[in-house]
Amino acid sequence: MSRAALLVLADGRFPAGGHAHSGGAEAAVKAGRITGARSLEEFCRGRLHTAGLVSAALAAGAALGLDPVALDGAADARTPSPALRVTARRLGRQLMRAARATWPSPELDALAEEFPKGAHQPVVLGLTARAAGLGAEDAAYCAVYECVSGPASAAVRLLSLDPFDATGVLARLAPELDRVALQGAEAARRAVDDGVGVLPAASAPVLEISAEVHAAWAVRLFAS
Repeated sequence: MSRAALLVLADGRFPAGGHAHSGGAEAAVKAGRITGARSLEEFCRGRLHTAGLVSAALAAGAALGLDPVALDGAADARTPSPALRVTARRLGRQLMRAARATWPSPELDALAEEFPKGAHQPVVLGLTARAAGLGAEDAAYCAVYECVSGPASAAVRLLSLDPFDATGVLARLAPELDRVALQGAEAARRAVDDGVGVLPAASAPVLEISAEVHAAWAVRLFAS
């Protein structure tokens, strides 16, 4: 296991396509739910304990060697919004391109062949972590960090928010990131024995509805 590989995978400059997505922040800004650092923190906290937990468990499961096709089905079942399912697969396809170039792996090749239009991003993330020699907790940490760092970065552009304030939000959430990442990894270990049905299914209805509204906009800064 290489901690340097974890840094490469979690680096925002890794060409996985996340920079084009706001994680729901753009719709939340327009709706007035994010207006500054305090409301951004609450938004990120909500994402962390819902979408973040689900993503962490899926990524950790893939890193542990659970069937990625079954995990992809579990991700579909936990994503009611068609717009978010499309986004997850687009991000998964882009991550797959970067992952196969960086850490070539027969498992990544097989998943790419199974889902030519892209598997769900957390599943690809976990399999990428596995190809890089990383473990379940590493994959879960990458998933939860992406879940909050994307909206924080987007808010800087959307609100002209001070980058120091946005970084402060991430720092204050760090203890919760630890807890959610470990919860996701623990859930994935239970799924090894009991099946993917036991993975978390925390929901965020406002995020789902907002994603559908955002997808219908004629003009937008971010893809999602």
